[in-house]
Amino acid sequence: MNKTSESRQKKTALITGAASGIGYQLTQIFARHGYNLVLVDKNEQKLTEIINEFPQKFGIFVKILAKDLSIPTSPEEIFRELQQESIKIDVLVNNAGFGTYGAFSETDLSIELQMLQVNMVTLTHLTKLFLKDMVEQDYGKILNVASAAAFQPGPLMAVYFATKAYVLSFSEAIANELEGTGVSVTVLCPGPTASEFQQTAAMEDSKIASVNRMMDTATVAKIGYQGLMKNKTVVVPGMRNKILTESVRFTPRNLVTKVVRSMHELKKNR
Repeated sequence: MNKTSESRQKKTALITGAASGIGYQLTQIFARHGYNLVLVDKNEQKLTEIINEFPQKFGIFVKILAKDLSIPTSPEEIFRELQQESIKIDVLVNNAGFGTYGAFSETDLSIELQMLQVNMVTLTHLTKLFLKDMVEQDYGKILNVASAAAFQPGPLMAVYFATKAYVLSFSEAIANELEGTGVSVTVLCPGPTASEFQQTAAMEDSKIASVNRMMDTATVAKIGYQGLMKNKTVVVPGMRNKILTESVRFTPRNLVTKVVRSMHELKKNR
């Protein structure tokens, strides 16, 4: 779809992991609010479905980039392509991420290295690349998707929890640095959410994956979007998740770790 003069005047949001889960729901929300979209995901088929539907449905410009964000060169490729097309990013949503399940001594290192790349390095790299222009134009918003996992260690998902702790700490730090610049940083920390995450992480038979009160991705995305628009720094969706993340601060770390381990163990009746 060619960019019209009207579409050029709209703000543009770049969303990673846009083809499914929370990312797809955020894509719909930004579209409904009139944002042009740059959508990044390795699922090219789903991206094609979006670009065939959204421009006409919402009256916006949509650009899709089928990228595997576990490849270290992908952030530079994304940034360079958008520069060449003079597409300015007003909102950056670093949503892409995944987890792995199992004892660290037994899990696949190659998958964990990919996870470190996607969850931390690519997120940091994209933020670095797009932040400078945001500061120069005195406007910009960054939404980094972490997890309630960021607030404590996670036995049986040790690397995943650690990556989300990094995202939370990194986001809070640069949010402070950017005060007064017109650029805000929000970190979204959802608890267990009904999505493809559990299947991707191969943890469908764990106790936590059978929680009946999981939030749905649409609700999490809506709360994240609202927090971003209000320039909140940390957003934890759901009162139960808020209480749990706050209680961690006053509970001995070894006890917290044991509780998380128990939640992640396999169900005995599997």
